[in-house]
Amino acid sequence: MSEAPLNEPETVRDLADIPAVEVISRAAVMLMSSAAEKLGLADDDPDTSPRRDLDEARRVITALAGLVTASVEYLGPHAGPIREGLQSLQRAFRESSAHPDAPGKGPGEKYTGPVY
Repeated sequence: MSEAPLNEPETVRDLADIPAVEVISRAAVMLMSSAAEKLGLADDDPDTSPRRDLDEARRVITALAGLVTASVEYLGPHAGPIREGLQSLQRAFRESSAHPDAPGKGPGEKYTGPVY
């Protein structure tokens, strides 16, 4: 692949060669990583993490839930691990919250259903 700027057609052709399941999976992994960082999970003590931002984590987890729900039929064998990762993040969010949301009201749960 050449180092063409993003606005040149060659780059678009290269992106067009990537299967949709790979694009969706990469986006899901990026959202999962972002949510984990925003929950402080990358630090030794998430409760004192300077990167912890539950409002931002809620947004990213909800976006991930929407992506996963909308694309689950296309993910094939990738669906299970991605769903498990999403549920782990939803549980971590609930555990991190001083006042946890009611079941079904947590981040992304309007798409996934309640996570306990």
